[in-house]
Amino acid sequence: MSPSSQSQSPFSPLKHPYFKLIWLATLVSNLGSLVQGVGAGWMMAELTPSHDMVALVQASTTLPIMLLAMPAGALADNMDRRRVMLASQGFMAMVSALLAFAAWQGWLQPWSLLIFTFLLGLGSAMHLPSWQASVRDLVPREDLAAAVTLNSMSFNLMRSIGPAAGGLLVAWAGPEAAFALNAVSYMALIYALARWRSPAEEGRLPAERLGSAIGVGVRYVLLSPNLMRIMARGFVFGVAAVVLLALLPVVTRDLLRGSATTYGLLLGAFGLGAIGGALASPWLRRRLGIEAIVAGSFVAFAAGTVMVALSIHMALALVGLLIAGSAWVSALSLFNVSTQLATPRWVVGRVLAIYQTSTFGGMALGSWVWGGLSEVWGTVPALLCASVLMLVGAALGRVLRMPDFSEVDLDPANRFHEPALRLNLKARSGPITIMVDWDIAPENTEAFLSEMVERRKVRLRDGARDWSLMRDLENPDIWIECYHVPTWTDYIRHNQRRTRADAGNYDRLLALHRGPERPHVHRMIERRAVTAHDDMPIIERPKTM
Repeated sequence: MSPSSQSQSPFSPLKHPYFKLIWLATLVSNLGSLVQGVGAGWMMAELTPSHDMVALVQASTTLPIMLLAMPAGALADNMDRRRVMLASQGFMAMVSALLAFAAWQGWLQPWSLLIFTFLLGLGSAMHLPSWQASVRDLVPREDLAAAVTLNSMSFNLMRSIGPAAGGLLVAWAGPEAAFALNAVSYMALIYALARWRSPAEEGRLPAERLGSAIGVGVRYVLLSPNLMRIMARGFVFGVAAVVLLALLPVVTRDLLRGSATTYGLLLGAFGLGAIGGALASPWLRRRLGIEAIVAGSFVAFAAGTVMVALSIHMALALVGLLIAGSAWVSALSLFNVSTQLATPRWVVGRVLAIYQTSTFGGMALGSWVWGGLSEVWGTVPALLCASVLMLVGAALGRVLRMPDFSEVDLDPANRFHEPALRLNLKARSGPITIMVDWDIAPENTEAFLSEMVERRKVRLRDGARDWSLMRDLENPDIWIECYHVPTWTDYIRHNQRRTRADAGNYDRLLALHRGPERPHVHRMIERRAVTAHDDMPIIERPKTM
């Protein structure tokens, strides 16, 4: 791994003023969220003896992230991310205030509590893609890995004290006080975001339609093998690792015979371990490959989960949670930063959203599965089953190996210049057909076809449809690359998405092309000369006698 792909100090991103301001505000917001989580988890444990309902508190928070991540990612790539985050924080502050009032009035029942936590999850789902995509606006590339790890540390630093503080607050003043504190905590991040002025996006193209934007993001991931491997490993980790967070209230109540304070201390140990993992991450990345760290995180989390499952005394559970917390942040921060470094800026919000869908979707599924297993088989068997799945996740590295941080330049190539047209087109005019003429000598045919395999992936990833390569039967040296886009605006957008790394493929193709001129590009708008009805063949009926 080259030095440029990682920060030398885990705290170097804090030298950037706006990142530091938002990071500190996020600390306060995370404290409120964790205190609220303790209040919700413990209130549910008091409202019902059902293990399923207790586990669903965690699922109700993560399920919205799975459901809304893709629309939220499309908004992050097409709207002012700062405004999206401000709206999300304001919504969550309002919901938290209503939750505190409902708890104070004694109106909450198990399902109404789940509805409130689900709504908070919706706000978080809208916030996360915009925030994670904005990190690249706040720090340079060399500090990106450290910034992502610091964001994980921000949450887990508060996890080390927030749950304990939440347990004490719940024990002293009740869950409604925890909910009220969370409502106030959002003000810090709202203030920080109001101070920051995000960089203006260049370009005059209108925003993509939501459905089209989501489709382009999904297609980009499906055509990127490295991203697919990251998503798969993140899903398996999410399914297995959530077992501790989902069942910890039950572990506290049934295995350790503890109180809300005990629950908070156990969560604090998990957060303290995560801080250690975050601080150790730069050191580990300098000495080990990404796959070695991820596989080790799977194994370490499995070991920590087994220790919690076999705990009779609180001390063993605390050690197990320290180990699991360290593995949690090591794996998730690497999944996140690997996703960002493998994705160009124009689609990073949507790709991060897909990553969140896979990981948090796995957590939502795991919360439901482990809650059900705990209800039927018991808490200890459920924890042990999750440990086995963790070991399977480590073994998956043999076939789904994590990519190392890449030095591929994914900044815009900025080579495209919009052609002057004699036909007056509107932005939504279309559909558009593009044909590129390539003159290739026979001895270069094999090399040309090899480069065209990569060319096809680039075209389709960037929004082209129905790509094909044709050869002239009368002049076999002429090859015609053909693809379609829905509108003229989509054609401009398609070319502006080209990265510097993608431009290398075009340069190699250009070296194979014969003649002093560049390949001729035909840009055509499709028009029917006759209507679809008139285009049908006319079948005469036989005359009757």
